Amino acid sequence: MIKSKQNTEHYNWGGSCDSWVLLNSESLSIKQETMPPNSQEQLHFHKNAQQFFFILKGKATFIVDEEVFEVIENSGFHITPSKKHLIKNQSDFDLEFLVISNPSTNNDRFAVEK
Repeated sequence: MIKSKQNTEHYNWGGSCDSWVLLNSESLSIKQETMPPNSQEQLHFHKNAQQFFFILKGKATFIVDEEVFEVIENSGFHITPSKKHLIKNQSDFDLEFLVISNPSTNNDRFAVEK
């Protein structure tokens, strides 16, 4: 089945960010997400899931185990299990990306308290 933002489950996270679930199985999750300017997610980790982020539009800033990485449009970034991480949009424009998780992050997201 053809999947797009128009025919998949949608939800908001972090107050102002959007996610469209393109595929969600126990072994694989693919989401298309949008973050508005100057937004970020909470620092967290996954015990089992690895994730690959592919930037469709804009520039993402990742913090992984306190190290900073900037990833530009048409580039990807891999995060292995147990790495404490977050994604930020520090620009004045929307950030759009795909996040691919294997296995799914359902019940595998753990917040890091500051």
